[in-house]
Amino acid sequence: MAKMTTSKYPIKATFLKNEEICSLPPAALAMVADFFKVLSEMSRLQIICSLKNGGKNVSEIIEITELGQANVSKHLKVLTQAGIVTRTQEGVNVFYAIANPLVFSLCDLVCNSIATQLEQQNQQLESLKSFKKLF
Repeated sequence: MAKMTTSKYPIKATFLKNEEICSLPPAALAMVADFFKVLSEMSRLQIICSLKNGGKNVSEIIEITELGQANVSKHLKVLTQAGIVTRTQEGVNVFYAIANPLVFSLCDLVCNSIATQLEQQNQQLESLKSFKKLF
C-alpha cells in the first residue's frame, strides 16, 4: 500500500480574476505554459488518471495504462519535476501519487468544454441533415 503524503497544494485555492491573469509578467506566463505542456501529452494524462484513486508503484501504473516501462518512467520523471506527482521510496519500491489534486479539476473543466463543443457540433450536423432532406 502506498504511503500517503500530504500535498503541498491546498484543496482550497485562491483564483486570479481574468484581468489579473492577463497582467501576469512574461516569466509567470511561461510557468503557466510549461504546466500546460506537461499536461499536453496523452501518456501523462493516462498516468495521472491511474493515480486518481491513490498512489501506485511503476508496475501498477504500467498494468493500468498498458504503457511500456521506459515510457512510464520517462513521463513520471516529467510529472514529478513539474510538481504534479510525488515520488516516495519505501524500501525497494517507489510509489507515485498526485501532489496537486487541482489537476483533476482542470481536466474536468477541459473535458466539459470539449463535451459542450461536441454537442454543439452534433446539433449543427443534425440541422444540416434536416436541411438536406428538404432538397
